[in-house]
Amino acid sequence: MNFAQEYSRKLHTAEEAALCVKPGDWVDYGLGTNYPELLDRALAARKEELYDIRIRGGLVIHPEIAVVEADRERDVFMYNSWHFVAYERKLHDANLCNYIPMTFRYLPHFYRKHIPVDVAFLAVSRMDDHGYFSCGLSCTAYKAVAEAAKTLVLEVNERYPFSRTAEGHAIHISEADMIVEGAHREPPELPGKEPSPAEREIGRRIVAEIENGAVLQLGIGALPEMVGNLIAESDLRDLGCHTEMLSDSYLRLYRDGKLTNNSKGAHKGKSLFALALGTKDLYEWLDRNPEACGYSVDYINDPVNIAANDKMISVNSAVSLDLYGQTCAESAGTRNISGTGGQLDFLTGAFYSKGGKGFICLTSTYKQHNGDGSFHVRSRIVPTMGCGDIVTDPRSQAFYIATEYGIVNLAGLSTWERAEKIISIAHPDFREELIKNAEEQKIWRKSNRTPF
Repeated sequence: MNFAQEYSRKLHTAEEAALCVKPGDWVDYGLGTNYPELLDRALAARKEELYDIRIRGGLVIHPEIAVVEADRERDVFMYNSWHFVAYERKLHDANLCNYIPMTFRYLPHFYRKHIPVDVAFLAVSRMDDHGYFSCGLSCTAYKAVAEAAKTLVLEVNERYPFSRTAEGHAIHISEADMIVEGAHREPPELPGKEPSPAEREIGRRIVAEIENGAVLQLGIGALPEMVGNLIAESDLRDLGCHTEMLSDSYLRLYRDGKLTNNSKGAHKGKSLFALALGTKDLYEWLDRNPEACGYSVDYINDPVNIAANDKMISVNSAVSLDLYGQTCAESAGTRNISGTGGQLDFLTGAFYSKGGKGFICLTSTYKQHNGDGSFHVRSRIVPTMGCGDIVTDPRSQAFYIATEYGIVNLAGLSTWERAEKIISIAHPDFREELIKNAEEQKIWRKSNRTPF
């Protein structure tokens, strides 16, 4: 096959490619920073010609999704997301986006076994000499989406990094039905946030639990990112990377000579990831970098593959925690904030890893604003999950919990033991009230242990 000729034969404008969408279709935009901007705009322009168009996407770090903004009544386009970030959260609040529940490692299997894809609009990097397109910054389920799609349209963006992918994970020109050029948007950046004093204290406590030779998974959010930066400032060395999300903290570890991947149980010498979210420096580091490799999320998040690494350290954040050890990391009542993601995957994998530890981190309190400029301080540790709160991690998989007041391990503990340990890391102002709640719930035992 002459790849250049095949490429030219399949080349279309975005407007031509959008004509393949028919009423009633499911259209897939992929997941992560690879957002098909041109095709999205071309599809939005067909609003008056279409009806009942269902769209899947997720983690869209972009000013807007054209099909949503063109149809805020949702008469034609119904947008659905696998995982929210700030923009999609606002859409959900305005009833313009629905969440699709999933545990991250199952995502490719959904496409292979359960859900239809009539048209896939996937943004990719430029084609290489062998006819392959890199998924750029998001392998996740791209290959599964491409294989499931009845019609596959690739939107080429020359500014996307050509990241290395595992064999069988890239998309070949022979698989595409149409190619669209003209996208020149820089990959969206997600710079880190300044941590609060409480978050820095949590990070300090976690870093003290990590040994040389550990393999790291740092979840999405300011707190896991800050833990990575504190590791970079520490004396730890010979660290590895096996993570669903690659962030700038890994790049910092690499530049400081700490990220070698030499102690990994599998894929020695390589940083493995499913998607990347960070700054331009991170994306440039990934371009044709033989030391970093993207894999589909069903491989990265498989607990067996995670546990193949000794000293696997997983760090993820939460919204709330109850006295039984149930964790909510994705909603505030019925308000969807993010998604389940891979938190449970890595808790399981780290648990099975020799010397591994899976940390769930949360500040002990938060400020609830009243709408008049005032606020109340609330405890993130609660007696039971509130009405509508989604349990991301069940109590049966509650292990290491970290707040600014300490770290406790709940593995194998009874309900009263859990309550005692959890209350010990709650904010002091709320401990007596939590003890009363525990007594009412019959999960408290008077003891002669040293008071909190």
